[in-house]
Amino acid sequence: MFKFLQYRAKAAAYGELAKSSPGKDDTRKFERLQDSLASRADNEQVLADQYVDAVNAGETERLRGAALAAEEERVLRCLGAAVIMQWNSLPTALQREIFDTAGSVGTLLETAALRGQLARFLHKHRHDVGSPKA
Repeated sequence: MFKFLQYRAKAAAYGELAKSSPGKDDTRKFERLQDSLASRADNEQVLADQYVDAVNAGETERLRGAALAAEEERVLRCLGAAVIMQWNSLPTALQREIFDTAGSVGTLLETAALRGQLARFLHKHRHDVGSPKA
């Protein structure tokens, strides 16, 4: 059982004791206990609700982030494909600049391997698409 339900049950019990108590002092004492436990129950319920909201908000943000990442990956793939399709028509200086920029993406330890992969890919596909250089 959740704490706030336990506090509410205990508060209700003190409310019943307050109604059936013979003296005013006892009645006030039980009413104070009832109010205190009702206040604790309210606080516990607010905390429980905020916890649920926080957990759900985190999941929503994670899903939104994954959707944005997938969208960005698709955009980058399309841009990359467009560059490759026009590669042979690009000036040599621009080809080198794009190659250098692409080769430096990622960690420093991966740079040499990535540059090698890029060079092999471009060499393999140099006559596949786009118009030959003038």
